[in-house]
Amino acid sequence: MGRKVNKRDVDSDLLDAIFRMEHEWKQLQSIVRKSIEPTQSGVQQEALARAKYLFLLREARQRKMNAMRV
Repeated sequence: MGRKVNKRDVDSDLLDAIFRMEHEWKQLQSIVRKSIEPTQSGVQQEALARAKYLFLLREARQRKMNAMRV
C-alpha cells in the first residue's frame, strides 16, 4: 500500500505550480511582445505556457481551492 496523500499537500503543490507557470507565461509573453519579429517557436512556447497555466487554473477551480498566498 502506498502513502496516503494529504489534500493540503496536493493543493499546496498545485498552487506553487500555478504561480510558476504564471511567471513563465508572462515572461514569455513579454519577450514575444517586445520582439520586433518574434519567431514561430517563441510564439508556440508562449501559447503552450498559457495553455498549461489555464489547465492548472481549471484544476484548482475543480478542487475548489482558495488562491490566497500567505
